[in-house]
Amino acid sequence: MSTFSTQSRKQTRFTSPRRRLAITLAALAGALALAPGPLGLGSFAFSTPAFAAGDTPAAEAATKIDWLAAAPGRIEPRTGQVRVGAQLLGRIAEVLVKLNDVVEDGELLIRLDDEEARARLQAAETEAASRKRERDGQALERDREDLRKAEDNVFSAERGLTNARFELEYELQAKRVGTGSAERVNDARGRVTTAKEKLQKERGSYAVAQSKSDVPAPSRLESALQAARSDVAVAEALLEKTRIRAPVAGTVLQLPAKAGEMVAPSPDQALVVIGDMSVVRLKAEVDEYDVSKIKLGGKVSVKSNAYPDREFTGTVTELAPTLASPKFALRGARRPTDVEVLEVTIDLDGKVPLLPGMRADAFFK
Repeated sequence: MSTFSTQSRKQTRFTSPRRRLAITLAALAGALALAPGPLGLGSFAFSTPAFAAGDTPAAEAATKIDWLAAAPGRIEPRTGQVRVGAQLLGRIAEVLVKLNDVVEDGELLIRLDDEEARARLQAAETEAASRKRERDGQALERDREDLRKAEDNVFSAERGLTNARFELEYELQAKRVGTGSAERVNDARGRVTTAKEKLQKERGSYAVAQSKSDVPAPSRLESALQAARSDVAVAEALLEKTRIRAPVAGTVLQLPAKAGEMVAPSPDQALVVIGDMSVVRLKAEVDEYDVSKIKLGGKVSVKSNAYPDREFTGTVTELAPTLASPKFALRGARRPTDVEVLEVTIDLDGKVPLLPGMRADAFFK
């Protein structure tokens, strides 16, 4: 275990190699001067590198430390890097965005081959319509009237929401290629919201009707209709999985997907990476010994080797609820003496040139 204090270790880590060399040689010179016998300076001499004014070990020691703690970190978008992948095995039929494109929440990014899914949905809808005609031709039991009406309303609301989503998908694509407008997209979003509210209301009415104790069991034709409508829901879900949409608004940061490729559900295979670049932040890992020095709202100075002559400022906006193992501060295998770290989120002030993935150091004031 090192005998250096935590503060000494942090100062050494953030000292330039040139200055660390100067300090080491100065210490060695002092040790040799005190050594008796042939190892003393009387019988041994060496030279040290010349230093510019203000860059000597004495100047280094006299430098005032104006920060309480320091920690390494990595730049990322405000929402983090959102990795979007496939939900089922399929072939990419179309990639609808490019790198650096700004996308909206819910916008279609990639479409998988959906011919089979569309055919299944059409067949299921046809079967459901046929079963409904058969059921409507049967004499209706009065005690099931409310429940039957509620079932029909829920199915109708589900179809309305599906159609509204496809309409929004079309308007977003039209806007991207220049044939649509923001106003039409907003109107389509409004219809999706209305359809969701209606579906929620109808499901509540269905739950009330179903909870009545005197409702008789469904007839054979009613059961067949329910099964057919379930097939419609399954086919619709399958078709939806052929659409890879943006879960959040942001900028396309990575786009490894290409038309014609086969893809499969995998947490390691991201087809699109999205991030909100309107604000960038630093995810820093603070040594557990310094946790008490970090406060929400505290001011932070940020420095990056990519911009050695600039200093950026930020504010602590989030503290992780627990300590964890370092993700990027360590090199090599983890040792038993390694400490845990606290993940700290720092929002950077203003427009900064730092890019996601860059390493930077945070100095907490």
